[in-house]
Amino acid sequence: MTVPQFSRPGAVDLSSLRTPTTPRSGAGVSGQAVPGSNAPGTPAGSGGYVIEVVDEPGLRTDVVERSLSVVVLVSFWSRSAPASIEINALLTRLADEFEGRFLLATVDVGAHPELAEALGIPQVPLVVAALQGQLAPLVQEAVPDDEMRSMITQILQAAVANGITGRVEPVPGASAGTTPEAIPEEPPSRFPEAEEALLAGDLDTAITAYEEALATAPGDPEATLGLGQAKLLKRTQGIDVNTARDSAAKQPNDVAAQALAADLELLGGHVDDAFGRLVDVVRRTSGDDRDAARLHLVELFGVVGDADPRVGRARQQLASALF
Repeated sequence: MTVPQFSRPGAVDLSSLRTPTTPRSGAGVSGQAVPGSNAPGTPAGSGGYVIEVVDEPGLRTDVVERSLSVVVLVSFWSRSAPASIEINALLTRLADEFEGRFLLATVDVGAHPELAEALGIPQVPLVVAALQGQLAPLVQEAVPDDEMRSMITQILQAAVANGITGRVEPVPGASAGTTPEAIPEEPPSRFPEAEEALLAGDLDTAITAYEEALATAPGDPEATLGLGQAKLLKRTQGIDVNTARDSAAKQPNDVAAQALAADLELLGGHVDDAFGRLVDVVRRTSGDDRDAARLHLVELFGVVGDADPRVGRARQQLASALF
């Protein structure tokens, strides 16, 4: 089975944006009355991973171009739609929680109705996911935290499968309207065939290719990382996040259940949680179970990379748990 390409019903190609119409004072989009920019109310959420889009050039630069290297969630909101304000607050919290795995772009359609018209946005609230220049509808109403977190995790899984693994760096004291800087892209792969198979979703071929590379160059960091990513994607293919999380909660000493939950946490950007979960399993278990948990944790270290300080901290915690 191959990793599915990013595709959701109703996807919109951002490269074909229509020329925006002239803004009309107090104009809105159908389905929800939208006040003008001076209307009172709570503004969109703000945080280190949040930007505000105010015109079409910003939409192209901050959403279209960025979506080629990082997942962008776009929230179309209005002060007259309380649910949209609630959604922005939740997405802002999750953007911090996911530590830059996605960028939140907010569009106040009351202040900038021409953007909603240019994209044919029917009503607010509306949150769409942008990936590789495509917009795909995500939610049109407030949803529980866990449900939103699960949807975002699945989008990030699809992004990784399509080669989108970038992050955005937070800007100290950032607020809406401040654009975080993107982390520089990685240099070209030294194992193009393996990487091509990985990006195409042919995980078995990618795993074989990276294993062959490591047989020739043991310990090669790029091959180690690629192999870890391919195996991680294969283990989590088709897995329901909530079911896996519930299973782990009910079976704290089941190494397989805890390892799968850790895999999903890692994919969702919760690196410390994933590491901490497996360190705790090592502390609670013994014999073969303990060794299996340790080996799985070491494999996840390879996915993140030794240069990451979180790996260093987790290695110290692992050593303490073992001895």
